[in-house]
Amino acid sequence: LADGKTIISSGGTFELGFYRPDVNSNRTYLGLWYKKVSKLTVVWIANRDVPINDTNGLLKVTDQANLALFNGEGTAIWSSNATGSVKNPVAQLLDSGNLVVKDAADDNPENYLWQSFEHPTDTLLPGMKLGENFVKGTEVYIQSIKSNVDPSRGNFIFRVDPDGFPQKFLMNGSTPRFRTGPWNGLRLSWGSPGLQPNPVYTYEFVNNPQEIYYRYDLINRSEEHTSELQ
Repeated sequence: LADGKTIISSGGTFELGFYRPDVNSNRTYLGLWYKKVSKLTVVWIANRDVPINDTNGLLKVTDQANLALFNGEGTAIWSSNATGSVKNPVAQLLDSGNLVVKDAADDNPENYLWQSFEHPTDTLLPGMKLGENFVKGTEVYIQSIKSNVDPSRGNFIFRVDPDGFPQKFLMNGSTPRFRTGPWNGLRLSWGSPGLQPNPVYTYEFVNNPQEIYYRYDLINRSEEHTSELQ
């Protein structure tokens, strides 16, 4: 996938490609944005801390089942670092906004070698799990961008703290700025007292020996479609 080309999820909801947040700069990023929103609204960025300084970026799927991002000099500046091996790896953009690497013949979501939903930027999308997977030893959290023209990592992190009674915290560095309170069976008790069942989205908080996470899902979401890069 070269700069100037894009991939659109087959449901038409999301688009993957290269973009420049500052029109006065050549700093280029590989990102995901809403296709049907007129104002560019980026929800995920691969190389947020390492921009490409030209318009010759290239995204490839390697034989080792990795996504790799190259600058104009052919230097790899970002990789998905997926683990595992398959005969026919493909990158697939789901209509949920999840960019995944998988075996072309395998549609089991449990078998993704890598997925952007486990490596978000500053946006929590429907279906994304915010929390920790103790089996994989991984944590999913979102982190602010510095500014509208600089998407590198900012100071604020929103995450689930599993210690004690698990709850969500907004952290400025090591300083808590907001907390939701623990889950009371219906909602997060302090920070979201008005959260109620509604016709727009559902929400859940899961806490078991394998994982702890918060997730919300849209109601009546259309059947998930896909677009593919291989």
